[in-house]
Amino acid sequence: MAIQHQNFEINGVQIGKNHSCYITFEAGPTHQGLESAKKLAKHAKDAGGNAIKFQVFDSLRLVADPSLPFTYQTLKNRDSGELETISEPLRDILLRRQMKEHEWRELKAYCDNIGIAFFATACFHEDVDFLVEIGCHSIKIASADVNHLPFIRYAAKTGLCIQLDTGMASIGEMEVAVDAIRAEGNNNIIIHHCPSGYPAHLESINLRAIPTIQQVFGCPVAFSDHSVGWDMDIAAVAVGANMVEKTITEDRTTRSVEHVMSLEPQDMQQFVQIIRNLEVALGNNRRVLSDAEKVKRDAIRRSIHVIRDLPEGHVLREADIDYRRPGTGISPDKLETVLAKTLKHTLQAGTRLSLEDLI
Repeated sequence: MAIQHQNFEINGVQIGKNHSCYITFEAGPTHQGLESAKKLAKHAKDAGGNAIKFQVFDSLRLVADPSLPFTYQTLKNRDSGELETISEPLRDILLRRQMKEHEWRELKAYCDNIGIAFFATACFHEDVDFLVEIGCHSIKIASADVNHLPFIRYAAKTGLCIQLDTGMASIGEMEVAVDAIRAEGNNNIIIHHCPSGYPAHLESINLRAIPTIQQVFGCPVAFSDHSVGWDMDIAAVAVGANMVEKTITEDRTTRSVEHVMSLEPQDMQQFVQIIRNLEVALGNNRRVLSDAEKVKRDAIRRSIHVIRDLPEGHVLREADIDYRRPGTGISPDKLETVLAKTLKHTLQAGTRLSLEDLI
């Protein structure tokens, strides 16, 4: 039995099948604190994004081992595109972007004021409670927590849209997680197809998985892009992604994780416009000609004309006929309907033939 696709609304905007692609800009890994987060939120709004996303966590609690390493790439030279591989403790990376509750409140109020939806990844039950309290529009479950069923269930009970990141998760693990959310009566689910890597390698992106996930789960599916540029986002929309999540930064050369594959402010508006243009160009799955296309079609197609002066009573032969533009008369595929027919009256050479000319 086919699964019915579940559409729903986030902050007044519909997401899902037959709706425009929802564009989320991710600033969680790239902001440098409250003021930087506000700037990125404003850039996201000005570019035409639907939402800005952050990450709420306690880094000291989340990462038990202070020396746990994390390896990523940064942009060493903007002109040449040369990359540099860096490895440093994960806890140090997270500490750079950790904010206090009063800062998150101020940031959420700012997003409300400028009119952009506020999403956040949560890591603990207390984070979920806090995000509900400040009016977060959607909670994301990190790919690392796709098997953290107690936490998934707790987030699902809020009734908020749950975005499930699935990087490196099997379909079976995704099924268990989605079932856990639905068991709490929450059907507002977005599944993220998120290739691994910072940045992701082409071989790991596998965009054809997007329609497969949609078919299996009946949920809107997002593409969380970890590649440089926006080619993969455009391709994802073309294969049917209902949402794209793209990381943004004030400066791609910042020596920290995810900046290398992020969009800078001067590129964000073009990114949104390209997606919107693509949606118009994709159209629908029916082949329907517009009135303008029909007029143009008739102008370039051909009609049956007589090639010489012909007397009344003449029986038409193929040798009497030529095919000339425009195609507003009898079309060439109707040739058999006029051959061997008798002319009612004289026709001059070059006359476009009509059914009224025939007996």
